[in-house]
Amino acid sequence: MSLGIYISVPFCRTKCSYCNFASDVFSRAVFERYVDRVCSDIANAGQVAEEMGAKIEREVDSIYLGGGTPTVLDAGQLLRIFDAVRQQFSVASDAEITVECAPGTLAAGVIDGLLKCGVNRVSLGVQSFIDAEAGAVGRLHKCATVLEDIAHLRAAGITDFNIDLIAGLPHQTKESWRHSLDETLATQTPHVSVYMLEVDEDSRLGREVIAGGTRYHAHFVPNEDATADFYLAACEQLEAASIAQYEISNFARAGSESRHNLKYWMRQPYLGFGVDAHSMLVFALPDVAAVRLATVDVLEKYVAGAPLQRTEISQAASLEESFFLGLRLNRGVDLREIAATFGQQAVDNLSSVIAELTSDGLLQPDGDCVRLTPRGRLLSNEVFQSFLGPRTVSRSI
Repeated sequence: MSLGIYISVPFCRTKCSYCNFASDVFSRAVFERYVDRVCSDIANAGQVAEEMGAKIEREVDSIYLGGGTPTVLDAGQLLRIFDAVRQQFSVASDAEITVECAPGTLAAGVIDGLLKCGVNRVSLGVQSFIDAEAGAVGRLHKCATVLEDIAHLRAAGITDFNIDLIAGLPHQTKESWRHSLDETLATQTPHVSVYMLEVDEDSRLGREVIAGGTRYHAHFVPNEDATADFYLAACEQLEAASIAQYEISNFARAGSESRHNLKYWMRQPYLGFGVDAHSMLVFALPDVAAVRLATVDVLEKYVAGAPLQRTEISQAASLEESFFLGLRLNRGVDLREIAATFGQQAVDNLSSVIAELTSDGLLQPDGDCVRLTPRGRLLSNEVFQSFLGPRTVSRSI
């Protein structure tokens, strides 16, 4: 099975108030040291996997540069990263190669650099087509900027692109959300990601909302019911435009589903490099289904060579993952496949959980498959929790 590669670039022009990722604004002086470390990790990936007893594929069919804003790196630094990948792995001729970009960072020279790297897909962090909403959370672009970037991408031959939207931003209303959806459809984008605003302690905006404060426009954040309504409206409007939902937050025209992200939800092998990057590889021990690796989420610690965090995934934990990752997909979980992999007893043991969630209107049986209902997608974390047991302890290596 071909491998997916994820590379984290944690550098931003500005830190958005809603962001809970391990990214921030850093001096350009650290960029080169960071690229050096990433390239070194890529060069040593085979050796590290062998030391762990994990199986690593050399054929790669997806590469994804996320962030942060990878396009804050210069063209030479990006090219070094891609060259490092191609020196160690066999990248398929039809590989999906995606780079996340903030609108306003796609000058002609940047697009030329992406093309030299082999990039054929771009994910644009738009979040809102309403300038006031985007500005309220720290986005630097205007609606016109997004449209110009899309025109430049198309002119350069990159027609496969994604638009990110966030439901629940400060000042967002039913009407303004509808406008963002209308503008998204007008671009004829093949892929859309719709996320509901996460209110938690890991972002400045989330902390302020929880505290009941007014900084970062927190007092203008729509309530949970309104945010859920925005999400459901997006599902309906995108579906009507033949951009079908295939995962909780992702929608695509036929054939334009994100190959890379599907690897995560289908538990296919992938390698992650850079700050706060994760990997999953098949393991070579009979009682261990897979091994997951995670890098440190602090830039200076990563550059200084902090060890990987390693978690062995038992057969029991693998069964749990098969449900809470598989249920993210609209097609759901095939119980026949679960039985073939883990035994019929595993399915029987979960029958009462499935029956209860079905009775509560959160799961919908369909022959041998079970999938989330529309209500189940809104309450997906509660559904997933039902399939989880005690967690495996991780350790550093």
